[in-house]
Amino acid sequence: MPPKSMVRHGVYDTRTPFQRMFGVMVACFATMLSATAAHAQKRVQAAGTTGTITGRITEALKETPVANATVRVLGQEAATQSDSSGRFTLRGVRLGIVTIEVRRLGFAPVTKGNIAVSPAKPAEVAVVLRPIDVQLDAVTVRPEAFPAQMAASTPVSTQTYDAEEVRRQPGAQEDVLRAVSIAPGVGVTSGGRNDLIVRGGAPFENLFIVDNIEVPNINHFGTQGSTGGPVSLINIRFIESASLSAGGFGARLGDRTSSATTLTLREGNRERLAGELNVAATQYGAVIEGPIGKNASFFANVRKSYLDLLFKALGFSFIPSYEDATAKVVWRPTKRDAFSFLTIVARGSILFDNSTDSGRVTNSQIVNPGQDQYFSGITWKRLLSRGVATTTLGRTWTRYATSQRDSLLVPVLESRSTEGENILRTDITWLAGRGVEIETGTIFKYASDLRYDVTLAGFTRRDAGGIPQPLRVDTSFTALRNGTYVQATWQAQPRLRLSVGARNDWYGFLDNAVRFSPRASASLRVDEVTTFTLAGGRYYQAPSYIWLVGDAQNAERLKPFRADQAVAGVTRLVNSDVKVQLEVYGKRYADYPARRFRPQAVLSPSGFDDATTDIPFGLEPLESTATGDAYGVELFAQKKFGASPFYGQLSTSLNRTRFTGINGTATRGAFDSPVTANGVLGWRPNAKWEVATRLRGATGLPFTPFVNTGSVAGTLDFTRYNTERVGTFLAADLRIDRRFVMRRTQFIAFLDLQNFTNRQNQQAPVWNPRTRAVDSNQSIGLFPSIGLNFEF
Repeated sequence: MPPKSMVRHGVYDTRTPFQRMFGVMVACFATMLSATAAHAQKRVQAAGTTGTITGRITEALKETPVANATVRVLGQEAATQSDSSGRFTLRGVRLGIVTIEVRRLGFAPVTKGNIAVSPAKPAEVAVVLRPIDVQLDAVTVRPEAFPAQMAASTPVSTQTYDAEEVRRQPGAQEDVLRAVSIAPGVGVTSGGRNDLIVRGGAPFENLFIVDNIEVPNINHFGTQGSTGGPVSLINIRFIESASLSAGGFGARLGDRTSSATTLTLREGNRERLAGELNVAATQYGAVIEGPIGKNASFFANVRKSYLDLLFKALGFSFIPSYEDATAKVVWRPTKRDAFSFLTIVARGSILFDNSTDSGRVTNSQIVNPGQDQYFSGITWKRLLSRGVATTTLGRTWTRYATSQRDSLLVPVLESRSTEGENILRTDITWLAGRGVEIETGTIFKYASDLRYDVTLAGFTRRDAGGIPQPLRVDTSFTALRNGTYVQATWQAQPRLRLSVGARNDWYGFLDNAVRFSPRASASLRVDEVTTFTLAGGRYYQAPSYIWLVGDAQNAERLKPFRADQAVAGVTRLVNSDVKVQLEVYGKRYADYPARRFRPQAVLSPSGFDDATTDIPFGLEPLESTATGDAYGVELFAQKKFGASPFYGQLSTSLNRTRFTGINGTATRGAFDSPVTANGVLGWRPNAKWEVATRLRGATGLPFTPFVNTGSVAGTLDFTRYNTERVGTFLAADLRIDRRFVMRRTQFIAFLDLQNFTNRQNQQAPVWNPRTRAVDSNQSIGLFPSIGLNFEF
């Protein structure tokens, strides 16, 4: 899906080209299915009618291997036991999406579904078992698709999605962030971006962790100083699980005030060399994976977008292009030690065609967000006698080349900056005694490479009196910070768990600021199917590095801002694969970044399409004096795929968000969406076909109208800050998957129709520099794509 800035009013007719594309894609998809089906009928053999599942079973707290666990495929005869290292192999498994059941005396049995069995390569799974009292009644240990108890680090407001749930999400466009945006309390800013709006918080308040590496932004063309963008740089096929915690998380997770998303990437298979070729919504790529000796495995991937070809064919004046590569190696030299290495590199650029007057006018309204980036890390996990220690050494690095020119090609914004940060963290989990678990750890971040060369025209950076204040910055600095935490969890009774913790953060680059954050939670299981939870605490976050260079005094005026949170909820298991959850929450912000040139507003950027309408990226005088409140209620119901061919989920949220800026007047938050609703319904009638649909709806986001007359016409009128709303957002997505088996290979084809009703949702109006008037602005209607994945 192209960024919002690529679909602005006046660039092209959003309907006609994509409707034509839709007709062509449907025809191609139907032809491809027919031809492949005929070919598969001729080539399919018995050798390719079954597949293999391999995996590893570990104990929940200490992560030690669980030997002699019985593993079986539900509805089939395939069964086996885990060996002394916790590994198991199930052979002769019928192809398709299956569910396994894992049992071991002294542990709660679990079911793990959505395992895609292919003849081309083994399906690699990870199973975690929770110890229980062997005297408990049988009814309390029935296999469940949901964990009987949430982890102490994420006791509330957390949803976890497995690989298949992420991959098959309708309308996700192969983007993991769009896939998890269906979680309760989560909204998005527009159809063209994947910024996550969690319980009214800005996108920069979200934490993203990839294989234990905290990554500032996991997107191509990501917004500097925030976390969103148009498309994720993480290949969705490598996701083992994606977990989003919307608040109330424990002391281990810090330096963010809104949410934490943890992405765990799978290991390469350890059976044989295998590969994939794929074409998706906006890119094509190749994957190779397999074993390295007896104790190691790897996978590697390269991808390249074809947006440049598509945009050229449609005659656009801007040509985006991106590519990325991923590699991961896991080595287990002993039963107690595991080493993993991950690296992801990416680059993205946009070329402008300024050969015509209309092209120059169109391009003058678009920020060019060129980026080169990578993040890498090596993790050592060591099993202790009564716990586990994990140490990660990583680095994140991004070079931004951001620019915008007016219709005469005069620079409006020129920003050449680099942000490179080294990370060292250690986490220890220890069973101190019966029913007592201690978690402690520390993380150091040293930003060794912070360089900023920024020029911003004065007419885009006016002060509160309307006087132009141009910015010219050429500086570099370093930044050191540390977060240390400890959390104790006590299973006071079989049904009652209490947890208390604290986190201490030190920010060396903010005048050695120190912040102490207490956290606590409680979980009470009133019966076998109903659990009450309560969590609360204080959360701090440092200002983004680029905000510090927006004014000479920002480094002195800005300090870590905070949010005090409280969450209460009840969860009820209707049966083993259906749950219903109700939560209420409240957040209170303090020391939030306020805008001195815009005294009515707080800083709340997501993406910047046009730097001429407002000051971009926090490049302005800021101070830590704003306050805010957010509160709401969320209802969530989910059915996992199991014995029934249907699966799905439904969530609805009622929320309110208010912020108070320098002028002391409370106004709507920029991401205040009083009603948000998401629904997914899927049907898998057999091993070959799958159909799913997603419905999304939300109250339109607030916006600030333009000044229509005078010398500052075309800028936002902050005397009417967030006084208007765009129309209600409604979208319906549809996805159809078809699997084919050919000998020992598998071919997967899918048709994904984002917004298949062709509704063009209203977005904030845009300023037309030709007519010097406000124009309406709509998102793309129907956006179809086909996906092809060949496994061999």
